[in-house]
Amino acid sequence: MVRCSGSKWWRPAVDGWSEDEKLRIIAESLSGPRLVSATARRYGISPSQLYTWRRVFRAERIGAEDLAPGFVPAMIIPDTPPGTGASPTGRMEIVVAKGRRIIVDAGVDAAALARVIAVLDRR
Repeated sequence: MVRCSGSKWWRPAVDGWSEDEKLRIIAESLSGPRLVSATARRYGISPSQLYTWRRVFRAERIGAEDLAPGFVPAMIIPDTPPGTGASPTGRMEIVVAKGRRIIVDAGVDAAALARVIAVLDRR
C-alpha cells in the first residue's frame, strides 16, 4: 500500500525506485498519449504500478486547497464600431471528442460551427 507522508509518498526501500526516478518515469508517461504501457514496459514495472504513482503524485501536487472552485481572469474589450471595415482576425483550434480538431477563423459563423460540431460528436 502506498502512503502519503510529506514528500515521501511511496516506499523507496521496498520497490527499489528513488523519488527522482519515479518522477522521471511519471513525466515520461505523461509526455504523450497512450504512453503508460510503453513506459512501464521500458522500466520493467506494471502499468497499474505506474498509474498508482501518477495518481498519488497528482493528489500530492493538487492538495485539498486546490480542489476548491475558482475564477478565471476575463478581459472585456469594446466592440468594433460599425462601419470601420475591421474584421476579426486570427484562428482558433477547438478539440472535440475523440481528439478531433477543428481550426476556424475568428469570424466563423457560430450556427454553422455548431452544426459541424454536432455532426462530429455523433460519430
